[in-house]
Amino acid sequence: MRVVVQRSKQAKVTVNGHITGQIEHGFVVLVGVTHEDTSQDAAYLAEKVAHLRVFEDETGKMNRSLLDVGGQVLSVSQFTLYGDCRKGRRPNFMQAAKPEQAKALYEKFNQDLQEKGVHVETGEFGAMMKVELVNDGPVTLIIDSQER
Repeated sequence: MRVVVQRSKQAKVTVNGHITGQIEHGFVVLVGVTHEDTSQDAAYLAEKVAHLRVFEDETGKMNRSLLDVGGQVLSVSQFTLYGDCRKGRRPNFMQAAKPEQAKALYEKFNQDLQEKGVHVETGEFGAMMKVELVNDGPVTLIIDSQER
């Protein structure tokens, strides 16, 4: 699994003009799943996201986690994270997992975050979504469970 984590002051996702998820402070997390991923990958990434120390402490250093600051997560499924752009001009998405597997692991990731005490809002799996955010910093990180 691969996630792109963006520290955010506020964010929302809409589907067909309706807000499906909205947060005030925390992370927007784009979540991609590939064929070899398992529930252990989802658990690993949930642990990482919940405890990443990228929020400022009283001295201005990035030393606090999402849990420390009471932040929230807006989680958005994103199969295009496994787009291969090495050849030609059209990305190849063969490394992205089939929707059934991807949806199950995306939901597992969100559940694992919730079990750690993180409030999670989501987009709608497989839908065309509009994501709006105020990126804070900006702070953007890519974490891949296969690169442990």
